[in-house]
Amino acid sequence: MTIHSLLTPRAHLLAVISLQLAAACASSETLVAARAGHDDYSGRERSPSAIHTRTLTLDAHAHIGFREEAYATSEMDPGGFTTLQTDLPKMRAGGLDVQMINVFSDQRPLGLEGYANALENAEISYASIDRMLRAYPNQIALARSADDILDINASGRLVALLAIENAFPFGEDMKNVALWRERGVTSVLIVHYGNNQFGGSVSPRAEHGDPEADPGLTPLGQDLVEALNNAGIIIDVSHAGPRTTSDIVALSRAPVIASHSGVRALLDEARNVSDEQIRMIADRGGVVCISTVRGYLGTFSPEYLEARSALGAELNLNTGKGRQAASQETIDTYYRREAELSKRYGDITVSDMVDHIDHVVAVAGIDHVAIGTDFDGGGGVGGWRNAAESPALTEELLRRGYSEDDIGRIWSGNFLRVMRATEAAAR
Repeated sequence: MTIHSLLTPRAHLLAVISLQLAAACASSETLVAARAGHDDYSGRERSPSAIHTRTLTLDAHAHIGFREEAYATSEMDPGGFTTLQTDLPKMRAGGLDVQMINVFSDQRPLGLEGYANALENAEISYASIDRMLRAYPNQIALARSADDILDINASGRLVALLAIENAFPFGEDMKNVALWRERGVTSVLIVHYGNNQFGGSVSPRAEHGDPEADPGLTPLGQDLVEALNNAGIIIDVSHAGPRTTSDIVALSRAPVIASHSGVRALLDEARNVSDEQIRMIADRGGVVCISTVRGYLGTFSPEYLEARSALGAELNLNTGKGRQAASQETIDTYYRREAELSKRYGDITVSDMVDHIDHVVAVAGIDHVAIGTDFDGGGGVGGWRNAAESPALTEELLRRGYSEDDIGRIWSGNFLRVMRATEAAAR
């Protein structure tokens, strides 16, 4: 991979019955009321700041940085202001209430050795997240259900959700699904960069022998979809190839999400979702979460791309091996100097991001869009570079005429509806 991986996620995881969907939609429509106490906003302060404060805000996709083993240690303590895009003070400063945090595993060649190595990486990531939660129990708590999210938020604490990005570490044993559910995982992204034992990626890896065409869900992948449904775990189709995505949506008893994407009608990027995919996900009750990854939202000038590549070469960050060996100081230096390049050559902004939100709303309606920043995994746009700047999204949505109820749906209501429907589909 090139340094572009630092700006996109690194080579880093049958529809619900009508009664379930009806109940879930009602939950979505009353979410802001659950936060504010009632659904009549007459006479209340209408400033962007006040509306943002009243809104339950949820980010459906983020990481803990490139050096996961250092997270929640003296080297990188998220209890204080850090160079990470998301830490506890930035969440509080930006009014970001709920953060989905990824247990990430890179894709390796299939086989027992690859499964074992991926599981080892996943355990490191999980241990770091668990360390943070244990260190700050009065500030943040892990939610295992939609009700947990509301209860923890009502207690005044921040909310963490746990996701698996790349199901590769599950190996070929579906019992691992129950193990990770017990640990608190509420969402699983099935494939990442490269095909795995479960299905095809939108980014096949020739060095692993992946065919160019998406092969679709494998028989083992079909078993995984059923196991995730049974466990009440949300299925995430981001990174999945087009055939694998359609196979998942058709087979799943619960709605699915695409946790961090853009829309292909605005930018013809392989990771973005087509209008057909947006409708397919929405028709089964799911949501498309728009990312802040700039490479999914717009295009850069050739001058910027050349300068960024030169910066990566200078810091030895243009290869996977170089990135893995990089110190936190080197990574911080990259992001600082890359921000300078963005200012010099022009940036992709929160306004560009909301263009993608607008498009999903136009194609599928207000109930089928949400937010997945991919902070600390390549996300960040001009105006919203970290969790502390989260009010920028609310401000831009208000500027475009979205109502407070609409903003509540986009920020969290739609995601919570999917979460409740997934819980209802469990067996």
